[in-house]
Amino acid sequence: MPVAVLAFIAIGVAALGLSGWTIAAFNMIVTVRNNLDKAWKNIDVVLQQRNDELRKLIDTCRAYVKHEQGLLTLLTELRTGYTMARDLRQKVKIENELARLLGQLRMVWEQYPDLKAVQSFLQVQGRVSAVESKIADYREAFNDAVNVYNIQIARVPDLIVAAAMGCRQHSFLEVPEQKKADVKMDFS
Repeated sequence: MPVAVLAFIAIGVAALGLSGWTIAAFNMIVTVRNNLDKAWKNIDVVLQQRNDELRKLIDTCRAYVKHEQGLLTLLTELRTGYTMARDLRQKVKIENELARLLGQLRMVWEQYPDLKAVQSFLQVQGRVSAVESKIADYREAFNDAVNVYNIQIARVPDLIVAAAMGCRQHSFLEVPEQKKADVKMDFS
């Protein structure tokens, strides 16, 4: 066989190999991106439930904690902002802030024993606590999906395809500092 034919065959094989790798990398990135989107949709449903319950909780608290109006107003604004946000990055940012402020709201509840005795408050607080437990589970699944996605788009040589697709690193849902603090137990 002439050298030109062999060179043509070698170039063809290399082109097929490169095409195959590009298609495989593209498909893997699409898969992990879709898994990330699915994980977010799962958490989004529960976050919407929490937003609905938060409105009730804020309304119940408002009469008792008049000097905490700034916190309640900010929670209301964030709840509305979350509902209006269309971008996943915006929603993650708002959710991280909401989680932080909910920790502050819990500290406010502790300062009002009369509030904790109101039946409607107790009911709504119980529902919010149940939803928060679900959110914790979904946060873990979402953060796992974010981790897989971020690794996939940063791996060599897949990062070339990811860059061509416009993929960017995603943020994790964070645990607020208040939830990391040691719980103080008073048995006196």
